[in-house]
Amino acid sequence: MFQAASTFKDRCETVRTGRDIEGNTFPDRAGSAIEERFWLRSWTNETYLWNTEVADRNPADFSTRTDYFAVLRTLARTASGKEKDDFHFSEPTTQTLIRRTAAPQATYGASFLSISASPPRDFRVRYTEPGSPAATTANGQPNFERGSRLLRVNGIDFVSASSQADVNQLNAALFPSAAGVTTTFTVEDADRAQRTFTLTSVNLSPKPVNRTSVINTSSGSVGYILFNTFSPFLSEREIVDAMTQMRAAGVRDLVLDLRYNGGGLLAVASQLGYMVAGDTRTRNQPFERLRFNAAAGNRNPVTGATNNPIPFYTNGQGFTVPSGTALPTLNLPRVFVLTTPSTCSASEAVINGLRGVGVEVIQIGGTTCGKPFGFYAQDNCGETYYTIQFQGVNAAGFGDYADGFIPNNSTASFGVRLPGCAVADDLSRELGDPNEGLLSAALAYRSSFACPTASSAEAAQPRTDDPKTTTKGPPISLPQPSVMELNRDMTPPPGQ
Repeated sequence: MFQAASTFKDRCETVRTGRDIEGNTFPDRAGSAIEERFWLRSWTNETYLWNTEVADRNPADFSTRTDYFAVLRTLARTASGKEKDDFHFSEPTTQTLIRRTAAPQATYGASFLSISASPPRDFRVRYTEPGSPAATTANGQPNFERGSRLLRVNGIDFVSASSQADVNQLNAALFPSAAGVTTTFTVEDADRAQRTFTLTSVNLSPKPVNRTSVINTSSGSVGYILFNTFSPFLSEREIVDAMTQMRAAGVRDLVLDLRYNGGGLLAVASQLGYMVAGDTRTRNQPFERLRFNAAAGNRNPVTGATNNPIPFYTNGQGFTVPSGTALPTLNLPRVFVLTTPSTCSASEAVINGLRGVGVEVIQIGGTTCGKPFGFYAQDNCGETYYTIQFQGVNAAGFGDYADGFIPNNSTASFGVRLPGCAVADDLSRELGDPNEGLLSAALAYRSSFACPTASSAEAAQPRTDDPKTTTKGPPISLPQPSVMELNRDMTPPPGQ
């Protein structure tokens, strides 16, 4: 027996009062911890995509709401053996709102790749935020460069430190909790030169569009956009401005660099699809149809409204571009997309949505994460829950890519093959450099439809010549991205 989720909604053990940082009044009413868990049970039964695959467990058998939420999911696996639902999360609502509104947080402005978290550790710089301490030049040279490898942090051997005390200091230095933290780094750059410099953390909001450029070729201009997230709300403004720049430059082709883009607002993904494809291809076509659980019928079980498809949005949606503002279009018959396993969810929706209306998507890089699923983030009593509620399918009715999209010459056994080339992520050159591995492969494929040789692709991979050591020690873990940055987020614009 499942009572309606509305019976238990906002009945909280601890009642919040006042307003959140977006100005909304908290809806909490006096309740109990068991009512919070019963809400999770009914809400999962009503809205979870695979609700018939969830074992019904007694909420009274769990001590916390998050422990109970963790079991409200399917345990089934895809054809490749990975978990079908690998995207089941919750986080404090305060954190959700901070990220959604792009509230600045303490950082140096460098994004790290963890090749090895335990000794011998290997952390490399993926990219830096424009204008951040990490990217600010000193004597004409940037502090962190793409591919810079951490060697020492405040004099501590980052590679081999084995004591918990040292690791605690490394964590505190690398991921500061406040602005004004000063840290000295020693790094080895891609050319193996070593440097030491000092940075002070600042409060900074990451830029969704990290950089853009227009590359002149003998067959016309090629646009390049490094788009790192479809969230927060500012992503709408930044991608519209980037596409306006591409249109003004009259680009003949576009390279969308989504290699580190884990997802975000589906509405912004739809806008991007429209700006690439133009009005003729997208007119009266859905960007994505939503498939809910079988009991939902033609109703959206989350909103209660008729399950209408997500259109290709042709105007600003009010996140940070005024509602009704016409969007620029490039009207391209094809687009080059740079991918890695970090390319996920809303990024994959752009690939699938464009393919659904006949735009050729040429994939350069690695297999995408494989997430044709999405959610409506839901706050209840101060915790925001993310549970898979729909599968997205394109205008052609396709959405079965749970094992990702893969370039046609990939040796992977699973995934949906697209035209293009499998190329390793290249940490030896800056993103946007025409000689960087993935971008270079895209430009070459554009002119000759040929992929790099195996030796060329291998040359782009990061070195893994770790020091020979048997040192053991605790790992250092990178902070996890916001949950909404790794999903299709159905959050509506403010005030809607």
